Amino acid sequence: MLKMMTFFQGLPGQQPMPGTLDFRRSSQKLPSTSEVESEASMSEASSEDLIPPPEPGVAPDKEEEEALKKKKKKNKPKGLAGMFSVFTKGKKKKGQLSSAEPESEPETTLGLDAPLPSVEDLKVALELGQLEAARPLLALERELQEAAAGGAGEEELVWRQSKVEALYVLLRDLVLSVLRRPLEVAPERLRQALAVVVEQEREDRQAAAAGPGTSALAATRPRRWLQLWQRGVLEAAEERMGGRPAACAEGRSEAESSFLHMGRTMKEDLEAVVERLKPLFPPEFNVVATYAQSYHEHFAAHLAAMAQFELCERDTYMLLVWVQNLYPNDIINSPKLADELQGVGLGNLLPPKQIRLLEATFLSNEVVKVKELMDRALKLESQHWVQNVAPQRLDGHCHSELAIDIIQHPSRSPGESLLSSPITTLQIISQAQSKAESITPELGMQIKQVLLAELSAFLRSYQRTFDEFLERCKQLSNYRANVIANINNCLSFRTAMEQKWQVPQDPLRPLNELKSHGFDSLLQDMFMDLKTLFKKFTQTRWTTPAETLEEIIATVGGKLSEFSELQDCFREELMEVIHLHLVKEYIIRLSKRRVILRTAEQQQQLAKHILANAEVIQNFCTQNGSPATWLHPALPRLAEIIRLQDPSAIKIEVATYATCYPDFSKGHLSAILAIKGNLSPSDVKSIRSILDVNTEVQEPSRSLFSLIKVG
Repeated sequence: MLKMMTFFQGLPGQQPMPGTLDFRRSSQKLPSTSEVESEASMSEASSEDLIPPPEPGVAPDKEEEEALKKKKKKNKPKGLAGMFSVFTKGKKKKGQLSSAEPESEPETTLGLDAPLPSVEDLKVALELGQLEAARPLLALERELQEAAAGGAGEEELVWRQSKVEALYVLLRDLVLSVLRRPLEVAPERLRQALAVVVEQEREDRQAAAAGPGTSALAATRPRRWLQLWQRGVLEAAEERMGGRPAACAEGRSEAESSFLHMGRTMKEDLEAVVERLKPLFPPEFNVVATYAQSYHEHFAAHLAAMAQFELCERDTYMLLVWVQNLYPNDIINSPKLADELQGVGLGNLLPPKQIRLLEATFLSNEVVKVKELMDRALKLESQHWVQNVAPQRLDGHCHSELAIDIIQHPSRSPGESLLSSPITTLQIISQAQSKAESITPELGMQIKQVLLAELSAFLRSYQRTFDEFLERCKQLSNYRANVIANINNCLSFRTAMEQKWQVPQDPLRPLNELKSHGFDSLLQDMFMDLKTLFKKFTQTRWTTPAETLEEIIATVGGKLSEFSELQDCFREELMEVIHLHLVKEYIIRLSKRRVILRTAEQQQQLAKHILANAEVIQNFCTQNGSPATWLHPALPRLAEIIRLQDPSAIKIEVATYATCYPDFSKGHLSAILAIKGNLSPSDVKSIRSILDVNTEVQEPSRSLFSLIKVG
């Protein structure tokens, strides 16, 4: 399993920075009704509109009115700063300082029941960053609501509300600025800002429960400051995740480095949220889930955008690794985050349907690549045969790298990413399966079936190519060495497929055929020489069997050194083939009907010769590694059939023989009984009938008599 921290630790220049959770101030706000109306009311609150209404019955002089308008036009304030320039004008309200009275420091511990400070005092306190001003501001808002309920004039209410809303803008910006970088502020100040948001949310709920009013006051609630904070978290996640990663590590593409940067950033930031922010934030903020969802949303959007394009093979694999493995296992279910994110329900980075399409594309890509690389590997290998290139020698054996190229596992240094592994012709099958398993175990099982089909097709192609080489290149000096190398190659294929893949025998059949054809090629010349020697048995009418067999054994022994570069297991198998050939040819000579012995003494003498020859063959083959113990009874039991004279005893021996060799037929029995010239036709028929009992016997696992034609 790939561990993301391996990647993260390998990225230079990506050390954690203070203040990682940073809300950027954005001009875009949540489109809430309160903000739209608040901004509208404040845009109307010019210095002219905020002048208190004149006293009833007092009409201003025309010249004074004209001069006043010019002065106001000249000094008309702009924006919030201008709005506060008129806060001290107009009537002196209860609890408000006059311009002649000395200004005092704003009270920082005022509650809702304390005497209210002036608007100007609250403005100064907020500009100084004093969050304690939130409580008196809320009291000022409630006083305004009471005034509206008491029937105050509409113009005065609008004028007073504009002042309150301007102060709330200052408070909102102050609170969000504290929450913008929560790790950089003192815990106590962070708690104060959070308490303000909680209080405002409570006021929003109360306002919603009270329903719309009928006063002249503009609707300013709900203010939805919690939503503004959530929007700020999303913006912070976008800024953090969208930052430029460090320089791409060697072997990684820009896209891969970007994914590693996002994964590392998300993991480290969420761990900081869990460890440092969760203890400070009230439960209603759901701080861990909010951050996790914001980071997840950005990550998912990035992947979704990338998945819209026609992806190359490498990018398809990278997307699947992140979506199916690294993200859920190394981030969401990492030790520090698993419990915290268990109930958040982040889901997949991509929709299931899109994941299935990517997996199908990945499988298709891998199959095409595997087939292409295997074909290329076989082509290069067969070119070496045809060009008479000598095979490598390894531990005294002829050696081929083809099986290693196709089957074996790639060697990879600890911590090396599959994303950065170069694709070569080496370890074609195992690399494809390892890549699939690095996505999900299920995909690994799925690709295994596909790869087995491709491997089976490759082995058939391998066998056909090898057969062509056997047929066309016999004259080359390195012909036999390359044949031996390819036979040895079957061991690597067979071992890997049986042990690692638990492959049934059917896909291995081309390997058995390849080995068998290789043995035939290696033994062809020797068997031709032996054929001439075996003919001497019938030519001399079995009068000199010992001398003939000695010559046969000497011929075989002189050739065995040519097979020394075979793997030990194949040298044993080859010796079994030789053992089978010697026994088979001996039986063929007995079955030629050239010898008819009419007396019991003659038959016993022949049986004695057969037993002696059988012992020589058995000892020679066993000493040279033949494991074919199943061949040991073949000649001695035939000698016993020839030696016996009682038909009933012969029947018992034939029945036993047929049990050992189920392919022993009536034709083979008739050829042996023909040697016994003293048997009557009825005795022969009776003895042959014993094989009728064995007609239901299954096909033999090893063939002997099915290789011998009689008649």
